[in-house]
Amino acid sequence: MAAVRVGIIGMGNIGRHHAGYLLAGKVAHCQLTAVCSTSPHKLADYAAQGVNVFDNAEALIRSRAVDAVIIATPHYQHVALGIAAFAAGLHVMVEKPIAAHKADAERLIAAHRQHPGLQFAGMFQLRLEPRYAKIRALLQQGELGEIVRVNWINTDWFRSEAYYTSSAWRATWKGEGGGVLLNQCLHNLDVLQWLLGPPARVQGFCQLGRFHHIEVEDHVTAYLEWPNRATGVFVSSTGEVPGANRLEIVGARGTLILEPERLRFLHNAVDMLEFSRTAKTGFSKPETVVTEIPFDNAPAPHAALMQNFINAIRTGEPLLAPGEEGLASVELANAMVYSSLRHEALTLPLSGAAWEAELQRLIAGSKLEKKVVPTEATDFASSFRR
Repeated sequence: MAAVRVGIIGMGNIGRHHAGYLLAGKVAHCQLTAVCSTSPHKLADYAAQGVNVFDNAEALIRSRAVDAVIIATPHYQHVALGIAAFAAGLHVMVEKPIAAHKADAERLIAAHRQHPGLQFAGMFQLRLEPRYAKIRALLQQGELGEIVRVNWINTDWFRSEAYYTSSAWRATWKGEGGGVLLNQCLHNLDVLQWLLGPPARVQGFCQLGRFHHIEVEDHVTAYLEWPNRATGVFVSSTGEVPGANRLEIVGARGTLILEPERLRFLHNAVDMLEFSRTAKTGFSKPETVVTEIPFDNAPAPHAALMQNFINAIRTGEPLLAPGEEGLASVELANAMVYSSLRHEALTLPLSGAAWEAELQRLIAGSKLEKKVVPTEATDFASSFRR
């Protein structure tokens, strides 16, 4: 295959971003041949550049104009479109989340398993950010020893009221399936489980519409426990300014602290758990050496992850973000909200059917009256790096 023909379904902010780097030739052996939007005014520029344009996704999928699709629509459409694309013999890249809830994610994964020759990837570009890659390498090499605590304060996701009124589907149970957890910081939840594995227990404390006229969560604190008894706290919000982004991973051999543009490793000379067991005095502690770990910023992580997807189609290169792995972040987001609504901790794995039933009750009981005021995001790309 000389070049993979790609179509984009959904030409909102992220769809246009994908189109931009594809048309600029940032991904080798890849050609943008089709785009789809239900808003005609979003298609004219692409038609003028020789790209096939469609006003409905099914027509694009059946068109034979593409070998693969990027699904960049509102959340609930991801599964039906993904299943239709697989049935048509197309490779699929799904924007986050791969589904609005776990049960739907499982349906999409099951559909892909019926077509094992097709590639299925999730757009989790933070996995290509060098700072997270360095943290993962240290963890895999055992440099931190046994992990005992994780804290991630992730509150630099501020969104104004205008953001939520820009589309009818945003921040509603029916249109999105959740709020800050499922939309903004789902990338961080993906990284969390990619680095440390899935937690065994979750207790969410979610405030619905704390800062905005919405019915879903926009302010969250969650408590996590891992199988080895490591504990964690995850905090996120779309209402705080200036907000913060600080990740701490504490192990018996030291602590990693990631803040914007800075990664430090506080390395214990000896294992703190062993030192505690063998020390002869009550107030002594291991010496610690602080090391700054340099990292470069990934210049175009979306394009880089798309390149991996194209390579997987052409040469069988292993996917860096297999679509199946998108289940974990959806499950974490769902579990945090569900446990908050139930006022109790939940043991994972989460029952996808139970949350789906609760979600349907939330949709049926919705009383939100939303006024839509269309707007354009002029600084959309600034929200990518986390």
